Amino acid sequence: MMHIIGWIVFGLVVGLIARFLMPGPQPMGFILTALIGIAGSFVGGALANLYQGGSLMEPRAVSWIGSIVGAFLLLFIYGMVSRPRT
Repeated sequence: MMHIIGWIVFGLVVGLIARFLMPGPQPMGFILTALIGIAGSFVGGALANLYQGGSLMEPRAVSWIGSIVGAFLLLFIYGMVSRPRT
């Protein structure tokens, strides 16, 4: 159970960092920020660890950076998809 709570907190932190780095407003709530952070941390962290040759469960600085980059990219894609069309 603590592992799941840890991923949620990690995802929220990564999502908040990505939202802070993304210019412009991102009208989304707490839950969507956490979900984008979790998905981005999984995608970015997995790619970063595979690039470095480590396992997915090893905490490394490259995992944090990859997680933030992954969340940033997902946030960018979400912003492009959810934009109101005129």
